[in-house]
Amino acid sequence: MNQADNITGTTDTSQYVQWFRSCAPYIHSHRGRTFVVSLAGETIEHPNFAHIIHDIALLNSLGVKLVLVHGARPQIARQLDALHLNTEFKDGWRITDKQTLPAVEQAVGQVRLNIESRLSMGLVNTPMSGAALNVVSGNFVVAQPYGIHQGIDFAHTGKVRRINRQAIEQQLQLNNIVLLSPIGYSTTGETFNCRAEDIATEAALALGADKLIFFMDANGVKDESGQIIHQLNILQAETALQSTANDEITRLHISSALNACKHGVNRSHLISHHHDGALLQELYTRDGTGTLITIESYEDIRRASIKDVGGILELIQPLEQQGILAHRSREQLELEIENFTVIERDGMVIACAALFLYGDDAAELACVAVHPDYQKQGRANALLNHIEKQCTIKNISQLFILTTHTAHWFQERGFTEIEISRLPVERVKLYNNQRNSKAFCKPL
Repeated sequence: MNQADNITGTTDTSQYVQWFRSCAPYIHSHRGRTFVVSLAGETIEHPNFAHIIHDIALLNSLGVKLVLVHGARPQIARQLDALHLNTEFKDGWRITDKQTLPAVEQAVGQVRLNIESRLSMGLVNTPMSGAALNVVSGNFVVAQPYGIHQGIDFAHTGKVRRINRQAIEQQLQLNNIVLLSPIGYSTTGETFNCRAEDIATEAALALGADKLIFFMDANGVKDESGQIIHQLNILQAETALQSTANDEITRLHISSALNACKHGVNRSHLISHHHDGALLQELYTRDGTGTLITIESYEDIRRASIKDVGGILELIQPLEQQGILAHRSREQLELEIENFTVIERDGMVIACAALFLYGDDAAELACVAVHPDYQKQGRANALLNHIEKQCTIKNISQLFILTTHTAHWFQERGFTEIEISRLPVERVKLYNNQRNSKAFCKPL
């Protein structure tokens, strides 16, 4: 039995093949891209961290340029406790003085060595076998004192002044993984304890990273009912930042992700270190597993173009086979493409509808279809609302549809049944008696 047999032994082979094919666009698009991954100190201590390391190695083998930024909060706390030293936090910042700085440096150094040793493993019969990863650490972070705030001197607590972009990029070009610790160095030779989240954000901005990824304890950003929100734009993320539904650490990650997105990083991801495979699922599946914060429209309603013909055909052909939609050939669809509106989700057409004008004041809504994975989530409503707005702009006073299966859905949205003879004359001539569709109309 070969490796493929082992993989597919407990699952349906066709499902495995389909899954692998669905990953292909992401494999292509991520190759050569720069991702900054923030690993919290709690992440490094979690039992799932071994799997996270394996997934990081896999990303490297798939051609992703990786900058890892590790935290060390729990490790520093233990080191300080062991030495009977106390530190305070103020507004999310640890106050680091001369007495506690050596303990911070020791804890951070131990965490860094732990990560480097894990990335160096290459045991046979493990995902790391033959990986041959090169990990580079160094003085890539230039820091300065955080300063005095509200009369409190934060001493050796620092903030990022500059990231040595050129040095990091040289290592990435050599296919090396760059590992950044939460320690920064000043031009005067001082050492500063910095927040890992800030270093990750500044590194992503300096490198023009395509993605900034935060591992954390929570599964993602929650709404007021406690449900995970899988996608946020800038305004929505700012609202979530104020929500008490999310803990302090999650809000810190939201703030960092927001800062990155506002200054040029297209996408930031917040994922859980509890979830085995979260990194791969977030990057190589369409819906991910955590929360995506983006300046882009991850899901967009727009006018269709000729490049959407294939995606629309994939949507409507199963419905044609069931007799729900009338058949459209590729040639006919290409001729009608300007009449279509689509919902695109991360490069995939997941819903469509067409609008055909009859005279100056009537139009037909046709070919409404939503991908099975995205039904009952409001996409059809969104399409209908979008098209009704188009009709209003065009001064269309009546919107009608012909349907064999979805009469109730349209009735619930204000459509009433009419006689076929009340349709525009041109449409009556095209009526297919074999389908025996019912007609419904909605005044606008």
